[in-house]
Amino acid sequence: MPLYDFISQRLFTDNALTAGVRIELDRQQANYLLNVLRLRDGAPVLLFNGEDGEWRATIESEGRKKASLIVEERTRDQTPQYDLHYLFAPLKQARLEYMVQKAVEMGVGVMLPVMTQYTQMKKLNLDKMNAHAIEAAEQCGILSLPEIRNPAPLIDAVQEYAGQRKIIFCDEGDAGQNPIAGIQNLRGKPLAVLIGPEGGFSEAERQSLNALPHVTAIPLGPRVLRADTAAVAALALVQAIAGDWH
Repeated sequence: MPLYDFISQRLFTDNALTAGVRIELDRQQANYLLNVLRLRDGAPVLLFNGEDGEWRATIESEGRKKASLIVEERTRDQTPQYDLHYLFAPLKQARLEYMVQKAVEMGVGVMLPVMTQYTQMKKLNLDKMNAHAIEAAEQCGILSLPEIRNPAPLIDAVQEYAGQRKIIFCDEGDAGQNPIAGIQNLRGKPLAVLIGPEGGFSEAERQSLNALPHVTAIPLGPRVLRADTAAVAALALVQAIAGDWH
């Protein structure tokens, strides 16, 4: 793993990045840099937009409430979007925020909310989800933001992947305890991970999923995990055994 500059503040921007560009900060960003972090003229800031890599810029303040960033040089080339897809039943807000942030840190490239029988959150604020993803990327040196897709019914979403991607279905009703063998068999293939809601999958949903040839069910050990904990555990297993940690 390459060493990144984790000392300089990192910010996401919608602006195109190239040497010499001046980017005027919005009021919230300017206040954060000038008054919360107390950065002064000439202080370095790292910028990324998900397309042009990472660039070093310097602050040019205009009082205590306005500032611009002067883009100077590229520090890292753009990385491709991560290949792992993550299908999940939406959770309550605090746990959803945690889950989105951890999915970004774990190298998820696409997030797809799926609506199940026991899903408790029927309405999602995708803008908030995107903001949480950006915050995680800013903090962890990640340059490629995940695509956050519109919610879809569970079985419809899973069937869309037929012939395109293998889905690892984390099945709390699986009789086994060891998930490794099931994941090992999928090395080298495009993968997606499916995590259910806080109430688990219904029996009808489990039967429908297990009947699909592109779906592989795995257990997650002998203990019942909360949905957000299961997400981190499953993503770590998949990345370590068959993903970009392997």
